[in-house]
Amino acid sequence: MNNRSTAGSIFAFVMGIAAIGFGILEFVGGEWGALTVEAGSFTPWRAVILICAGLIYLSSATNFLDIRQLAKSVAASIMIWIVAAMDIWGMIAASIPSGAEEAGEPWFASGTEFLAAYGPPYMPAIYLLIPSLVVLYFVGRSRRMSAK
Repeated sequence: MNNRSTAGSIFAFVMGIAAIGFGILEFVGGEWGALTVEAGSFTPWRAVILICAGLIYLSSATNFLDIRQLAKSVAASIMIWIVAAMDIWGMIAASIPSGAEEAGEPWFASGTEFLAAYGPPYMPAIYLLIPSLVVLYFVGRSRRMSAK
């Protein structure tokens, strides 16, 4: 069986470079257009996780449809999904309180404040979330090839 996939190798290479780049941006911090890195106690760990995910993606770029290489890219994707889920949960949790409890106003944010919390800028892992789902296509493709 042919375990080579040019598209899969390109996907793994691009995702690896992007994850490493966003991991480095996590270390640097700051805000660049629609991208932000909020300082916090978990920021260095997010950076390490994204850099490791990028290195794992890069290591799976050759012979991509081999089950071991595909498993590595799935593991890297899961790492990104966990960090992105934490960032999304942070956005949800931060959008609920209004911040004006001391002034005697309601504890819950109004509808416009609630929706405004979901606008850009976003954390780096959120930008990697949707492209990392492409690995599911390659898993399905690998399963179809092995069934033949």
